[in-house]
Amino acid sequence: MPLRLSVLDQSPIAHGATGADALRNTLELARLADRLGYHRYWVAEHHGGPMLACASPEVLIGPIAAATERIRVGSGGVMLPHYSPLKVAESFSMLAALAPGRIDLGIGRAPGTDARTMLALQRDRRQAAPDDFPQQLAELLAYLDGELPAGHPFAGLARVLPGRPETLVPWLLGSSSQSGLWAAELGLPYAFADFISAQGAPIAQDYRRRFQPSARLEDPQVAVAVWAIAAETEEEALRLGASGKMAFTLLRRGQLVPVPPVETAVAFLEREGIALDHRGHGRRTILGTPEQVRAEIEQVARDYGAQEAIVVSIVHSHAARMRSYELIAEAFGLGRGAVTASGVAGT
Repeated sequence: MPLRLSVLDQSPIAHGATGADALRNTLELARLADRLGYHRYWVAEHHGGPMLACASPEVLIGPIAAATERIRVGSGGVMLPHYSPLKVAESFSMLAALAPGRIDLGIGRAPGTDARTMLALQRDRRQAAPDDFPQQLAELLAYLDGELPAGHPFAGLARVLPGRPETLVPWLLGSSSQSGLWAAELGLPYAFADFISAQGAPIAQDYRRRFQPSARLEDPQVAVAVWAIAAETEEEALRLGASGKMAFTLLRRGQLVPVPPVETAVAFLEREGIALDHRGHGRRTILGTPEQVRAEIEQVARDYGAQEAIVVSIVHSHAARMRSYELIAEAFGLGRGAVTASGVAGT
């Protein structure tokens, strides 16, 4: 089966633009991805910073689904520790009813923010929230599957999710070994964030080895999220990638900034002694011509044994980001016989 290609959009806010601009850009990019034949379009959750606009994937998924026709739409992901499992189940059940067969619920454990904002997100701020992600995840899946035990105090709630009988596909997201173990044990499809940690191939292999078939998924399913930017020339792709390199260099120093212009970023990297093609900043970046990008994405997918690559990119220019996704789609031959979206996790 050919490698599926999808999009993870973090709704980047360019220097000189606003969060509202970034959210409108997300809708425009989603419509383009739908036309080009990308398989799914996921939006991320981040809080309290000036660079990424989407703080609520469930709010953005509905407009994206309404603005598109074929592409699957979902979260990459919902950071479950911030929420009630029932509230998440209800929200995504409603989305499934409004876009039947097209909704994914990608679930993550990371906070997507700093400790202060985590506290601000809590309803009860007298103490830190408990680290009970496995219990939260089990409760959420039980609501979605309608399998809370009869004696459970919330058992009746699973039968009245507002979007029934429509269903959705849950995924577990991760960038560490523990998430792979949970996904395997629960029989969930697994998406690994290679753009955060480029050492995930053994984790994906371990997930496949340990995978326990479930009612929702018979065989292991792996997607790998990769950072990639394509341009007409390798030199231009490297220049476009400078904005993200500068932003994440400053992030590691505790400085949060909007996505800087290319000229600003190139000058910054020169001052720091960081070459445009430098790969030693802890994140894998795939930058180059469409053919170069395709070859590297395919190699990463082979390393992970992944059936799908989810492309994420942050550049200052919205037009350049749109063009990058166009070039990658052309390189992979998308749009020629694109499959219809299905509610089955394996498609």
